[in-house]
Amino acid sequence: MNLLSSSLARTEVHTLLKRLGLRDSQSGVFHEEWARPAGEEIEVISPADGQLLGAVTLGAEEDYDDAAYVAQKVFPKWRDTPAPKRGQIIREIGDGLRLAKDDLGTLVSLEAGKILAEGKGEVQEMIDIADFVVGLSRQLYGLTMHSERPGHRMYEQWHPLGPIGCITAFNFPVAVWSWNALVAAVCGDCVIWKPSEKTPLTSIAVQHIVNRVMERHGLLGVFTLANGRGSTVGERMISDRRLPLISATGSTHMGRRVAEVVGERLGRTLLELGGNNAMIITEDADPKLAIRALLFGAAGTAGQRCTTIRRVLLHKDIKAEFVEYIQRAWTQLRIGHPLDPQTLCGPLIDSGAIEQMQQGLADARAQGGEVIFGGEAVELDYEGKPLLGGCYRRPALVLANSSIPITKVEVFAPILYILEYEDLDDAIRQQNGVPQGLSSAIFTASLRSAETFLSHRGSDCGIANVNIGTSGAEIGGAFGGEKDTGGGRESGSDSWKAYMRRQTVTINWSGDLPLAQGIQFDL
Repeated sequence: MNLLSSSLARTEVHTLLKRLGLRDSQSGVFHEEWARPAGEEIEVISPADGQLLGAVTLGAEEDYDDAAYVAQKVFPKWRDTPAPKRGQIIREIGDGLRLAKDDLGTLVSLEAGKILAEGKGEVQEMIDIADFVVGLSRQLYGLTMHSERPGHRMYEQWHPLGPIGCITAFNFPVAVWSWNALVAAVCGDCVIWKPSEKTPLTSIAVQHIVNRVMERHGLLGVFTLANGRGSTVGERMISDRRLPLISATGSTHMGRRVAEVVGERLGRTLLELGGNNAMIITEDADPKLAIRALLFGAAGTAGQRCTTIRRVLLHKDIKAEFVEYIQRAWTQLRIGHPLDPQTLCGPLIDSGAIEQMQQGLADARAQGGEVIFGGEAVELDYEGKPLLGGCYRRPALVLANSSIPITKVEVFAPILYILEYEDLDDAIRQQNGVPQGLSSAIFTASLRSAETFLSHRGSDCGIANVNIGTSGAEIGGAFGGEKDTGGGRESGSDSWKAYMRRQTVTINWSGDLPLAQGIQFDL
């Protein structure tokens, strides 16, 4: 494995990967034991400096089928394990993640380009989900209902679905897996994971941590990993009738394909797709609070979050003043290597993301928008040396209006469109006037404006925040959105129900056989 990296010394990177169980010749598939996958070998390049982190051999369809077979084989044993016991096993996974937090967070930064605080924060999300799931293991509640028939009892109960498929994206290479896999597992399901081909190393590192725990309990196969191309492993997974549920996070284009194939076989989908999130700033908003939230929401993760703020709606009376505030904040944004603690904005994931950003800016100009800041390449140094090969671009600001088609599109890059509105009703119309419906925010000191925004005639998004940005959702609430965002819900609240099947039960203890609705059918 060539471990040249300007971010860490060669020996440091090698030691980091070794501690996480990664090897020179790395298989991207796990079922009962490390296999020799039939797919191609890919190089894993760090977007921070363009250097090779390692090589991973991807799986092919037959490797996926092996993983699915193992998941099916262990499912009855896992299903029969009492839910509180399942919770205790997942607690041990959380403990393993705690021990590996610094190393795994660093690997997230090197492989995905997220700043170190976000890399470690993503691992912390996994730990928090594990803690959440321990409590959930004793709260998989069903309802009891009063029967209209005397001497009858009605209730509902929830059963595991079976093995499920989990497809995740590069921008949250490990946290989104935990939102799905740990919750599904405590519900009694087995989980087959297909991560992004852009971030395979982090998935393998997490799989090692999980395997150590599951092996202690004789439960290897509850969690399996199938790194592979979407065109092979992904297509095989979504068409597999052995999987009653596919949870998929990614683009709306990808989600439509998943929904089509899974729907054709009458399977279930849980889709977390694109976002085109807006922040409304009213005349009475606190400028410092709003600008701080806007900066993190629009430029954090280099604009590569589904919850990234892509549009800011400014009241016409404050627009000129706020544009100055925004430009001033953007000029002070520290762009740099993700391991540098002073960095606030790291690199885009790869050259394809750079091309997408440049095309988005070109489209904005062609459609009448004005790029007033950013978009250019950034030359950097790290630890006193030139930083070559990274995917760095300065976050861009574009003066636009809602009639410009590009503002309706999710360009997965740090581009913020600055829009103007007349009154709150106009702002809400503009915010809702896009195909996506994930996250939304309003900054205001007005109770009336806040409550209007949160009412049935306000935001049409799955997430609506007041005086908080669109990013940084807590795990205790259900995460997801409407419209082209897919309608799925993950993580907290009662999202666990997506991973189980509901059964309505009626027990007759009366000795008679009265029929519902008073129907008489006597011999």
